Amino acid sequence: MPVIFNLDVVMAQRKIRLKDLAKEVNITEANLSKLKNGRVKAIKISTLEKLCTVLNCKPGDLLDFSFE
Repeated sequence: MPVIFNLDVVMAQRKIRLKDLAKEVNITEANLSKLKNGRVKAIKISTLEKLCTVLNCKPGDLLDFSFE
């Protein structure tokens, strides 16, 4: 998958746990875990906005692209 989701890195930098972030973003821990581990095919823009707001980051901090 060429799109890489760096949620785990940003969470570690912010020292926030999955449970706490799920509560703040208002999504299930299971869905957040899938995002964190890169096991998703799509993400809603509204979810991305909430993640960026809570984590105080930009979408580019969460998403990366690999040409390989």
